[in-house]
Amino acid sequence: MVQLHKYSGAGNDFVVLDGRTEDVSAYRSPEKIAELCDRTAGFRAADGRIGADGLMILTDGPDCDFRMEYYNSDGSGGMMCGNGGRCIVAFADALGLQPADGRVFRFVAADGEHTGEILAREGGCKTVRIRMIDVQDFHPALDGWFLDTGTRHFVRFVPDVEAVDVEEEGRRARWDPVFAPIGANANFVSVDPDGTLRVRTFEKGVEGETLACGTGITASAIAAFLASPRAAGNYFSDRFAEKPISAPPSTTPTHAPSFADVTGESPMRYSIQARIARLGVEFVPGDGCFTDVYLTGPAEEILRDV
Repeated sequence: MVQLHKYSGAGNDFVVLDGRTEDVSAYRSPEKIAELCDRTAGFRAADGRIGADGLMILTDGPDCDFRMEYYNSDGSGGMMCGNGGRCIVAFADALGLQPADGRVFRFVAADGEHTGEILAREGGCKTVRIRMIDVQDFHPALDGWFLDTGTRHFVRFVPDVEAVDVEEEGRRARWDPVFAPIGANANFVSVDPDGTLRVRTFEKGVEGETLACGTGITASAIAAFLASPRAAGNYFSDRFAEKPISAPPSTTPTHAPSFADVTGESPMRYSIQARIARLGVEFVPGDGCFTDVYLTGPAEEILRDV
């Protein structure tokens, strides 16, 4: 019998399997994934939450410590999940896998190679830092920004993210024709006086709001930089000269933050508050893309099926 694990990354929860030692082929079917992730009758965690936002399988891979297979709760795959990436690093650590270099895991996901490192341990919770892919695809879209951070995202800045009907507004943006035929996740962001970004995300594949989205949080931090005067004046001037892909014609998102970054130095660092957890994003802008993109936050096992 295949052992099922349940992990949470900032509230984003996943069923996780070890595909190295067990036959998990049946768990790749969309029907089985949807069954386990169903929020009314799926896999129940110790915290009482039923179902999951997605399913992940850890497998062996050439020239890396492991491979990460990620599936949304509807069975769709082919994308990266930032919170899932942190969770699968924590899972690899719990399984006793040792990084080839002794400290930092190298793993391959649908969007390419990543690294992951355990920074701290407190009880059953681990603080994990993962390196995301370089971000090269970004441009103004609708009244915000489109970015591909391993998954496609739309980011809109709002005065108060708590006042947004994320289910309604998110679904509308997720299915907007400008993002067809694949669609995009929709992120809504407001900025606290101390510079903290508050982010809420409607995820495609889940088709609803999740407690956190790692690639969306990463996209939101980069969009905050793009929306700033510093970015417009010093970086990516060609992107600002492009015609937006949809109305309104302005390249400056509504309610964009008026600052560039918290530190004023490179790498840029942002603190992000998701629904129930705080995360950090850092990156280096320049030469037409964002490099050295890192996402840091909690990851913990909340159930093991025994």
